Amino acid sequence: MAAKKQKFSASHAKDAVYKSGGLRACFEYRDLGISKATGGRAMAHLIRAKKGDHGGFGWHKHSLEFQMYYVLRGWVKFNYEGVGEVVSRAGSCVLQPPGIRHAELDHSDDLELLEVTLPAKFKTSEVAAPRPARKKTPAKRVGRARPAALRQAAE
Repeated sequence: MAAKKQKFSASHAKDAVYKSGGLRACFEYRDLGISKATGGRAMAHLIRAKKGDHGGFGWHKHSLEFQMYYVLRGWVKFNYEGVGEVVSRAGSCVLQPPGIRHAELDHSDDLELLEVTLPAKFKTSEVAAPRPARKKTPAKRVGRARPAALRQAAE
């Protein structure tokens, strides 16, 4: 299968335009031109929070091949199926495997992140919350008690 030719693309901060109307109403999106340049094979955009617009959103999943985000400013808190709560701050990079159920719990007013997906267009489905992961219980100690000297050294 021959790869489609890609076009050169450059997006500069001085020309930045953020738009509402993306996946989530609490965010504004800046298209970086990657979707057009790759014929829809990939997408990259900046996402920033609308000040004072919080509350998170419910459990959902995306039907795509690849999704990652890198936090540029602020923080965002997600709950991930099989992982639990994750707070990502400036400098954090998260790979969300295809189809992982997740829910955004909250974000800072100054949140800004870079998101990259393959392909550019994909389906998002609202889903039921997964069952909570079972908490591991510590193994019971079998055998004789430790001598007092070893207990004190461990403390």
